[in-house]
Amino acid sequence: MRTRRQATRISLAVITVAAVAAISGCGMMNRQSNLVAFTTQLRAANEMPTNASQGTGSVDAMLDKDTNLLRWKVTFASLTGPATAAHFHGPAAIGANAGVALPWPGPIVSPMEGSATLTPAQAADLVAGRWYANIHTAANPGGEVRGQMTARY
Repeated sequence: MRTRRQATRISLAVITVAAVAAISGCGMMNRQSNLVAFTTQLRAANEMPTNASQGTGSVDAMLDKDTNLLRWKVTFASLTGPATAAHFHGPAAIGANAGVALPWPGPIVSPMEGSATLTPAQAADLVAGRWYANIHTAANPGGEVRGQMTARY
């Protein structure tokens, strides 16, 4: 009888530990689920209209959906000249143009980082994939390299 009771206690202890671990894990997931990561590759072929630039770049960003704080990191190279401006644009589908949703503070150099608090509408457009990033130069004042911001899940 004692062996069966010990086995029952051990089984209950294992179940309790597993339940606590599962609940704790879910709590960790909930705390992290408010963060959405975004990325894009900046290319001249993505511009509308396209151009012949050999420039490249990337933007990686993180949005905290609880506070709407967006943080981003940008790198770029081989532009036709110094960057004159850079922005997030939206709302726009891939291949469509839109106005500036969020300018990047200057100077525009590689690498660079920035952050801003978005409005609820801006955050919704970004999460829905309706923002793009682009960098402008004197040779390409409408934009030299561009990429649609895509959520990484």
